[in-house]
Amino acid sequence: MNTHARKPREFTGRHMLISILAFFGVVIGVNVTMATLARKSWTGLVVENTYVASQQFNEEARKGRAQAALGWTGKLTIASGDVRYSLVDARGKPVPLHGVRMLFRHPAYEAEDEAVTLAAAADGPPGNTQEFAARHTPKDGVWIIEIDADAGLAAPFRDVRRIMISKGAMQ
Repeated sequence: MNTHARKPREFTGRHMLISILAFFGVVIGVNVTMATLARKSWTGLVVENTYVASQQFNEEARKGRAQAALGWTGKLTIASGDVRYSLVDARGKPVPLHGVRMLFRHPAYEAEDEAVTLAAAADGPPGNTQEFAARHTPKDGVWIIEIDADAGLAAPFRDVRRIMISKGAMQ
């Protein structure tokens, strides 16, 4: 009977080199993948020119105070594929609107931003002929909605909200 005695396998320098190269290959591969995904998903750009934005800040703050002094309140509803918006004054009376435009901005993915123009709703609540509506179902998640309502002022009434959509409805 011929029995070959097998030598136990030894861990050699070649094995160590392969282990180190495999480890660092995985680390570098994961880092490159994550960096690529991060770069494609959000640019990080908030404003084109920070100097110009800083110069406009005081004017924008003045406009915001003037708008707040009107005492108007916007009513936004999103449900069943409908987006509806209306304005009421400080006494609760509807504010006549000429048009409403909304920008649905995703906080992290610019590619999912979507503009929606609302039209006067014929089926609004009784006594409120100033409700505007559109068919739109935003994806579930967090959204920043920028609403520009034309109420016949020098500048549109601006309403910005951060909302959560779950199962097609605003929470």
